[in-house]
Amino acid sequence: MTAPIPRDIPDLPAIPGAPFLQPSPVPATAVVAPVRRPLAAAFRLATALTAAAGVTLAILLSTPARALAYFSVQANIVLAAVMLLSASRAWRPRRPLPASVTGAALLYVLVAALSYHLLLPHTTPPFSMTDATAPPARWHAQWGTLQLLHTVAPAAALLDWLLLTPAPRLRLRHTATWLLFPLAYLAFYLTRGAVLAASTPARYLYPFLDAGAHGYRGTLANALLIGLAVYGLAALLVALDHTRPTPVRRHL
Repeated sequence: MTAPIPRDIPDLPAIPGAPFLQPSPVPATAVVAPVRRPLAAAFRLATALTAAAGVTLAILLSTPARALAYFSVQANIVLAAVMLLSASRAWRPRRPLPASVTGAALLYVLVAALSYHLLLPHTTPPFSMTDATAPPARWHAQWGTLQLLHTVAPAAALLDWLLLTPAPRLRLRHTATWLLFPLAYLAFYLTRGAVLAASTPARYLYPFLDAGAHGYRGTLANALLIGLAVYGLAALLVALDHTRPTPVRRHL
């Protein structure tokens, strides 16, 4: 026989202290359904088309082999692909791309923009993506190409990050992965210069990475300084991502 159930169950003693809730490992995006964001999709599509237009003009004004060897052209190709996928996901709607991917695209075009505006304006001969020996005239095709690749597309990517991308998503562990592409580009760049004949025009595309003029020792020293600056910029983006306000979601 079983014991009878008592009519009055005594109250359990209260647990001392405030209850401790463990943080959930599941992100909010895993339980909150994504919403359709037509304005964000339109802006990202426009950014992708801007970057693609700059790449296309660079190829048409030069040659594919030469144009595609520039870091800024490769960075804009990455940006165009990432923005096109991001636009598609914002329109459908679907989960956004990983922050490590979108952050890498932003970093690369910012590096291209800062290199162009800080290191290349006063070079002799003037920086050009063709064989021109004079600075490109304003509002001409070559000048427009340089502005699309180094000003308009990077500015659009920065605005997308500031105004349309929730924060904080970037992590410091992403920065080491982001450096793999610049390192691979440096290896490609130096290999390309070593394979081409010394008389080839634009054997080395950037004067501060000209192994023919500075030697490999000086070129690698410059590359190390640039690499440290790139890492510093990557860490700065992560820090800003954790201090900037999250854009208000209004189905943008």
